[in-house]
Amino acid sequence: MAQTTTPVAPPVAKPAAAPPARSPLRRFLHAREASTFLALVVLFALGTLIAPGFVGTGNFLTVGQQIAQIGIMAVGVTFVIINAEIDLSVGSIYGLGAVVCGLLMTSDVAWPLAALGGIAAGAAAGLLNGLMTVGFGIPSFIVTLGTLSVYRGVTLLLSGGAPISLSAKDPAVAEFNLLGQGKLFGVVPMQLVLFALVAVVGTIVLSRSRYGFNTYAVGGSAEAARLCGINTGRVKVAAFTLSGTLAGLAGVLGLSFLSYVQGVTGTGMELTAISAVIIGGAALFGGSGTMLGTVIGVAFIGVLQNILNLRGISSFWQTVATGAVIILAVAADTWLRRRSGRR
Repeated sequence: MAQTTTPVAPPVAKPAAAPPARSPLRRFLHAREASTFLALVVLFALGTLIAPGFVGTGNFLTVGQQIAQIGIMAVGVTFVIINAEIDLSVGSIYGLGAVVCGLLMTSDVAWPLAALGGIAAGAAAGLLNGLMTVGFGIPSFIVTLGTLSVYRGVTLLLSGGAPISLSAKDPAVAEFNLLGQGKLFGVVPMQLVLFALVAVVGTIVLSRSRYGFNTYAVGGSAEAARLCGINTGRVKVAAFTLSGTLAGLAGVLGLSFLSYVQGVTGTGMELTAISAVIIGGAALFGGSGTMLGTVIGVAFIGVLQNILNLRGISSFWQTVATGAVIILAVAADTWLRRRSGRR
């Protein structure tokens, strides 16, 4: 009699255990912004020890007001750099926006329209940068190096080389000045509030919108993005236009703060804005960077300059210090890329 055997079912492989979720703190410590944030913490501690008057709500709000205009510009520059491009003309666009707004106001144009005129001038300048870069295939470094001088020249021509002053006795000017000199609830500078709003909107656009996704894709590999159906030229032109728009807005805020502008206003600000983005962890070769990193980079520069000011150190040395920080930031980024490439 044949013996029957009961078939044995093959062993079922147990599903691999999911890797444990990393805590928000661990995720942050692995982020590119972490090193800059930790450097900011160290700088803050250093300022507490060596700079009299550094710790205090009044001083911190002053720092916030001082970094607001650079911060607004840096938000726009972030989009350009993530696209693997550069915009060296934002300082000149800053001056152009301020002068256009000032000329309109001295021509009895209502201040809201004058402010929009200054912002529109910045947007047009940024659009032209993008069209020349994409349309003619000229490297953005060359294009914006040229327009840095072109826009500065246009600004000087419009102003006739003479300063433009606004009288605070004019009720319209007094209202306009609230943008740059006013304080929310009598405490928080309006410039800082506007910077925060711009940064929040920039964060949402960069991290939550299709345009933000396309920006990272184009910066990572423009050819791959094109093959995926992304209009790379449109993405880059939009980034330059946004950069110019925010530079124009910063110029308008600068005019409302000082009630004064001249043709050379904004000279050198492009380097500070770009520095903040690079210090914040954005890669010069594009494809990476965050708005949080840019905000941290702006804060780092502002705190560094504030400490040097409180210590009575010459502005020349402040320029040296900023340049040294940029070199260290780029060197750290290069080292991290090489290290990750070896893994």
